[in-house]
Amino acid sequence: MFRWPITVYYEDTDAGGVVYHSNYLKFFERARSEWLRAMGVCQGTLLKQDLAFLVRRAELDFCHAARFEQQLWVESRITELKRASLIFDQQLVDESGVCYCRASIKIAAVSLSRMKPQAIPEPILQEFKQGEC
Repeated sequence: MFRWPITVYYEDTDAGGVVYHSNYLKFFERARSEWLRAMGVCQGTLLKQDLAFLVRRAELDFCHAARFEQQLWVESRITELKRASLIFDQQLVDESGVCYCRASIKIAAVSLSRMKPQAIPEPILQEFKQGEC
């Protein structure tokens, strides 16, 4: 599991100080990007090599309203790993374990020039295998 801290900023919320629903996707995206960074993977380098990780499917379950100035964590796990795709189960939780949002996000590795599936590079695939449940 990979954990990444999230602070809810004013810009993340609606007029009532509640996190706007689409911003949960941003929190989950940040955590996945930071996981790659922690593995030593530079997404800029991947883009130069014609490879990107794109969201193929996202399912979200909103459990509790997250609010302005909360300190939360995104917990991410890989639950399925294939040659050119993977599924992350992610959740936004507080320190006591209360879940605010759960997501299942399918990511596809894609050649940007062809917009077709491409194999995940072997070193990255091996790193992901270590994080798979």
